[in-house]
Amino acid sequence: MLESAFPSNRPALATEEALQARRNSLVDLGRHYPHRKWAFMLGLMLTLSVGLSFVFCRGCAVWSEDFLVTFGYNFCYTTGLWLANGFPSEWLNRRVDWTIQPIKRFLITLAMSLVLSLIVIFIVTTGFNVLHHHQSWRSITWRPFVMPLLITVVVSLFMHSRSFLLSWRDATTQAERLQKENAQAQADSLRRQLDPHFLFNSLNALTSLVEENDPARATRFIRQLSQVYRYVLDSQDQEVVPLADEMRFVEAYLFLQRTRLGEGVQVEMTVPAAALETLLVPPLAVQLLLENALKHNATSQRDPLQIRIALDAQARTLTVSNTRRPRRLPDGESTGLGLRNLRARYAFLTSQPVQVQESATEFGVVLPVLELR
Repeated sequence: MLESAFPSNRPALATEEALQARRNSLVDLGRHYPHRKWAFMLGLMLTLSVGLSFVFCRGCAVWSEDFLVTFGYNFCYTTGLWLANGFPSEWLNRRVDWTIQPIKRFLITLAMSLVLSLIVIFIVTTGFNVLHHHQSWRSITWRPFVMPLLITVVVSLFMHSRSFLLSWRDATTQAERLQKENAQAQADSLRRQLDPHFLFNSLNALTSLVEENDPARATRFIRQLSQVYRYVLDSQDQEVVPLADEMRFVEAYLFLQRTRLGEGVQVEMTVPAAALETLLVPPLAVQLLLENALKHNATSQRDPLQIRIALDAQARTLTVSNTRRPRRLPDGESTGLGLRNLRARYAFLTSQPVQVQESATEFGVVLPVLELR
């Protein structure tokens, strides 16, 4: 099956690196912790420490030794507990995912918060008792640790719960946005494939075959045209299809185009048959790139358009490239939506980007392919 960072009933990636990238992008809990707002947090710690000093040192003059010692004690406590509970949580975000293992993450977070908070409380309490009050180590008991530790646990649980809920909301919002973009991209792609211009050109080519009295080629043309439209209809509700099905559709589509354009289009395909059944792509992805190549480039018998389709099974990529023979298009015919929609569809399935490789003489697009396990 395909792995996924979205709900378990959806397809996703086969590579662990891509899955990890998706986790990091969706579950970056650290952005919801306030510990990185240094000026704000230090101001908050100072304000909190002053307030606690007035509570624990009532009647003390502001600049008296007792008040200043109480303030230093509170400031070391609050600042130390802030640092002990903020940055370790960010470190955990890169190693234990809330959405994959929520119970494990909660227990680890709670345990780490308790241990680090206890260390801070021990250092601060022991330091003041020994260095300032000149007490011996043996006089230190567990009682001074109870109240600060309980307060720390309550505050820490509140912050972790808040961060988790906000991050879960962000992940849900992003998933819904990507799902909407994917649905829109699929609808736009299908509308493009059922464009009357394609059918009009195909019928013109069929008419020419009939007029040439070539029933064998005409019959094959009709079958290939039927196969193209059958594939479009069958795949409209699928997010991914086997690469083998996509390539059979591509061959039928190219047959129709070569019948219409003759030797003006030459296609070289390097796609090992052994890898086709286990690899997946979004439906009509390859055809979209072929259509763009034919739309944006001129073709002729003397200077044919060269198109190459190459699969790198090890790198899990499919490259569609063509020589550049730019031709002028009517205003509004080229909108750039095709490639943009294709990228949106891939963003819904994988964190690996669709790459464009462009030079003065060649234009190519590298599509990631998914693997069925």
